[in-house]
Amino acid sequence: MNVDRFLVDNRAGWRLALTRHRPTRAPKGRPVLIVPGYGMNSFIFSFHPTGPSMVECLAARGLETWTVDLRGQGRSIRARGNHRYGLGDLAVEDVGAAIAHVLAHTSTGAAKIDLVGCSLGAALAFAHVAIAPGAPVHALVSMAGLVTWREAHPLVRLAFGSRRLAGLMRMKNTRRVARLALPLVSKVAPSLLSIYLNERSTDLSQVARMVQTVEDPHPIINREIAEWIRRGDLVVRGVNVSARLPDLTHPFLCVVANDDGIVLPATARHTFDAIGSAHKEILFVGDADMPIGHADLFLCKGAQPRVFAPIADFLLEA
Repeated sequence: MNVDRFLVDNRAGWRLALTRHRPTRAPKGRPVLIVPGYGMNSFIFSFHPTGPSMVECLAARGLETWTVDLRGQGRSIRARGNHRYGLGDLAVEDVGAAIAHVLAHTSTGAAKIDLVGCSLGAALAFAHVAIAPGAPVHALVSMAGLVTWREAHPLVRLAFGSRRLAGLMRMKNTRRVARLALPLVSKVAPSLLSIYLNERSTDLSQVARMVQTVEDPHPIINREIAEWIRRGDLVVRGVNVSARLPDLTHPFLCVVANDDGIVLPATARHTFDAIGSAHKEILFVGDADMPIGHADLFLCKGAQPRVFAPIADFLLEA
């Protein structure tokens, strides 16, 4: 696998970090762009504690695989812009800039891309195609993602129970705190992590490395998420994305973690039930012996055959 790194102007004062993972042989299908979720960056897609990572598995199957750090994530750089941005900015300008760059530099010759949205990244992907219906996107994959809040975990409702308080929440150095706290919690009280990461399913011995994917939460987006949970439907820039789902016809794969406490299974699968795609598939991951939490989809033991291979199969056939 060959790796190329880019910094891309989003025309809003930020340079977004994109990474291309090229197969060693001629690529198959369309380029794949993976969009990270909230409070995270793209590191998790190229890391696995015990085996090949997600991007390594997709590239090994011949897929030209791209990851992006949106503004405020990972290696992205604030050039002349500011930190006042929301979901609409990420979904329209940032995802749009990333798509344009991928198509301008892909070696596949394809005119469209496939979008893999992870957690909040799935909402951003759906918002993008709903707001820009002519976007050059072929297939959509949601990994522990959502569009409409059907159910929310009590802890999630508590964290975002007040729009005003959520908008005032400013946390700095979250990654440093996680680096100090998570190794201790994983040893002393691993059950506290279970809604996100389950010690029965994922090797937590490298949790200090895993936290490289952690980013600080953003007050404006906190407020928007609080409004979204209260309302249920995803509304971005005046467009009700939830209401547009029946009109979307992209080939769609919905990946649901059975023990996800961040995006509960009923909420994750609602997108599958609502979308108008003729070609749609759903993949349930986890069981009583191996409960799969939110981040376990990327890190769990056996993620390669359980999660990454079915995604590659879908993308190659879509």
